[in-house]
Amino acid sequence: MKRNILLIDDDALLRRSLAFNLEQAGYKVHSAATAEDGIALADQEAPDLVLLDINLPGMDGLDALRNLHADKALPVIMLTARRRELDEVLGLELGADDYVTKPFDFNVLLAHVKAVLRRSPAGDEPTGTSSPPIIAGGLSIDPAAHTASFKNRFLELSPREFDLLYTLARSAGQVISTEDLINRVWGAEFIGQPQVVYVHMRWLREKLELDPNKPQHLLTVRGIGYKYQPELPKNV
Repeated sequence: MKRNILLIDDDALLRRSLAFNLEQAGYKVHSAATAEDGIALADQEAPDLVLLDINLPGMDGLDALRNLHADKALPVIMLTARRRELDEVLGLELGADDYVTKPFDFNVLLAHVKAVLRRSPAGDEPTGTSSPPIIAGGLSIDPAAHTASFKNRFLELSPREFDLLYTLARSAGQVISTEDLINRVWGAEFIGQPQVVYVHMRWLREKLELDPNKPQHLLTVRGIGYKYQPELPKNV
């Protein structure tokens, strides 16, 4: 069955070219010139992946990303001609899965598309479906139900945040390197920046920690990676 891709970009020539090449690569493609039309198409077509330009007329790409994630968990690759790091951080914080800067070679974009689709919940190897529940201190995670709670407080997590927290909790008290986290959560095919882990960790801390600026459970081990600490040792 063909995977369904939604392309939202106001450049008509780029839309035609990308749609043609993606269809040649075996995908079904729908396209829109504005964020508003793209959001309407997303409701109608239930795409497996969205390619979303940041610079759009009317509603811009970041506002569209917020809208797409308000009631959907669609994988999104941001497309932009901007090279400022701030755009990348904003896109990742809002839930974008990847980021490609224009101009790009189609084969490079295709590699990103394949990598994101492989690691998406609708991909060939869904994550977490046969993994056991975990209780680590006050944290409880049930991957089958895709639910997580901390000290009896429900955590509203994106699919990537859920996978990241589950991966850390499975090795509670142990440090996992940034590279290993990327391989386990984003997949070995991931070709984005390691910064994606930092951004998602910061977002997780805002949802789990009492004081995100002084985390007690989601800890950074400088120069190595991260760990989930159920309880900090007393008198330290």
